[in-house]
Amino acid sequence: MQLNFRHILFVTLLISAGISIAQSRLPPLSADQYTAEQKKAAEEFEMVRKKAPWGPFAMLMYSPEVMNNARAMGDYLRYRSAIGNNLSEFAILITAREWSQDYEWSIHYPLAIQAGINPEIVNAIKDGHYPRGMSPDEEIVYDFTIELQRYKRVSDASFDRAEKRFGKKGVVDLAGIAGYYTLLAMEMNMARHPPSGNGEKLPRFPE
Repeated sequence: MQLNFRHILFVTLLISAGISIAQSRLPPLSADQYTAEQKKAAEEFEMVRKKAPWGPFAMLMYSPEVMNNARAMGDYLRYRSAIGNNLSEFAILITAREWSQDYEWSIHYPLAIQAGINPEIVNAIKDGHYPRGMSPDEEIVYDFTIELQRYKRVSDASFDRAEKRFGKKGVVDLAGIAGYYTLLAMEMNMARHPPSGNGEKLPRFPE
């Protein structure tokens, strides 16, 4: 049987997909590989986070200035934003799901549950369904974040509800969380960063 170009391309893509599961394009650097700039960035990271760069930050060490600026933004948006930690984790999960980012999801799934988000709501997001039983605050965050991620803008109705509840600082922070975790998701998707823990992957949906 003679294979045409499309068959060959399809097989090549399958093989590439298999390789991508096992290998990151940007594997973590060991400390003895660091340049002076990377060593300084790693020291600054460890001073704040109390451990060496890990996960997406280890990957970002290839560009240490990006890594430490990303870390600094995350220090605020994840831990001290105007919408609170539980809603922040909720917005992070929505972002991870919209980008099919397995590592981001695997890290923040248990944190969202710990923060008090109902597991049924989280699993609905994972499966691509509209979550039933959300609190009023969760509905505001869900609508705002989904619109921003899917449609690249926020409707007047969703913006007004979010501003009324969280204030102008809150809407800036909420968009910032979506943007920051989109940045990390884009970097990890680009690098084929492997999932964490048991390696479970989010369901992929048709484009």
